[in-house]
Amino acid sequence: MKETFDVAIVGAGPAGISAACILAEAGIKTIVFERGEYPGAKNLSGAVLYGHNLAQVLPDYIERGCPVERNIVESRIWYLSKDGGYSIGYRDRIFAGERKFNAVTVGRAKFDRWFAEQARKKGALVVPATVVVDLLRNERGWVAGVVTGRADGEVQAKVTLFADGINSPLARKTGFRAEPKPEQVSLAVKECIELPAEVIDQRFNVGREEGVTAEILGEITEGMDGIAVLYTNRSSLSLAIGANLADFRDHKKKPYELIEQLKQHPMLAPLIAGGKSLEYIAHWLPEGGYDAIPKLYGDGYLIAGDSALLFNALHREGNNLAMASGKMAAEAIIEALKRDDCSRRGLAGYGDRLADSFVLKDMKKYRRFGKFRYEHKELYGPLPHLAGEAAREMLTVNGVSKKQKQKLIMQHLRQGKFGLLRLARLAWQGWRSVK
Repeated sequence: MKETFDVAIVGAGPAGISAACILAEAGIKTIVFERGEYPGAKNLSGAVLYGHNLAQVLPDYIERGCPVERNIVESRIWYLSKDGGYSIGYRDRIFAGERKFNAVTVGRAKFDRWFAEQARKKGALVVPATVVVDLLRNERGWVAGVVTGRADGEVQAKVTLFADGINSPLARKTGFRAEPKPEQVSLAVKECIELPAEVIDQRFNVGREEGVTAEILGEITEGMDGIAVLYTNRSSLSLAIGANLADFRDHKKKPYELIEQLKQHPMLAPLIAGGKSLEYIAHWLPEGGYDAIPKLYGDGYLIAGDSALLFNALHREGNNLAMASGKMAAEAIIEALKRDDCSRRGLAGYGDRLADSFVLKDMKKYRRFGKFRYEHKELYGPLPHLAGEAAREMLTVNGVSKKQKQKLIMQHLRQGKFGLLRLARLAWQGWRSVK
């Protein structure tokens, strides 16, 4: 290859392609490398995407034919014991009107391919099926491009943007980002379940092209720090469950066991009944939080998206942080190229932009949340079990007075070592982790 570009981008996901769109539109000679056969080849099933950040990159993304599956009009939270559970949800007509496309579901294989095509139309060169195996360095030790696995695969670049995800072979080899610790990573498995669109409409009480998301917590992760999600696509459901990698190691649990058990839960089974499994994938999620974020820029390089461990674990936001960080990285690169200064100092505008944005502000706000979850495993075992028992008792009409039922519930809580003081302390610690 032995070519020279202004910018080389490693990874054609939301972060890398967002940057490529901004750079190419500004006339910057940009090349994007993707190790998959095509952008999105390694991201098969559905995901939630946030319209605001996509519009910051492509204001006319709907007119350009963005492959939206469903517009999200309702968000639910479930807290489950093994046999039952609590459910709260919020639906608002504004999300079907004024704030339509605030959140949508997409199939990542379709979306990533479409998104990369928009960058190509703007002038970026997208090169799939190409693995970046090393970095080029100049006489000062700055990053000066990449080495691909192709013959004569050296590509020189004034700036290199790393956006190749959390599980980056390049990160391990070059050391530009420390390998995340097991307790800073979640392993999730996701299954896409085919159902007719009209069946999904009926079961979730939505109109055509409207959708629902559910965040699911409780005993479903077998005492491990984890979560499950359910998303409605046009004619399929995306069901995923994951837990902390260190917990998987210590509990000797298998991810596929969790998802099979979840599918049998009485809250979920009726919603997926009759569905056909289309695909099944596994994925790592960066959950180290603010304190795990690596050095985000240096001499000749920047890091964005999952590669930079930018993920809001409380709100399950990742794609929007990726798009936002990719856009801000591109803007900082444009400024650096204009000044002909691609040093760490010249690229510092990226750090300033991130610090002033919702990305780092939110991650800083929730920097203690991951530790709180990891250290309080009662959230995933005895607490949802006792909460389920309490609801079952109060809802059973059997001639026992409500006062007696309340005494019985308190007795069960004390037997489970959950007195009112401990519950209050747990609530206070949880509040402190997100305030």
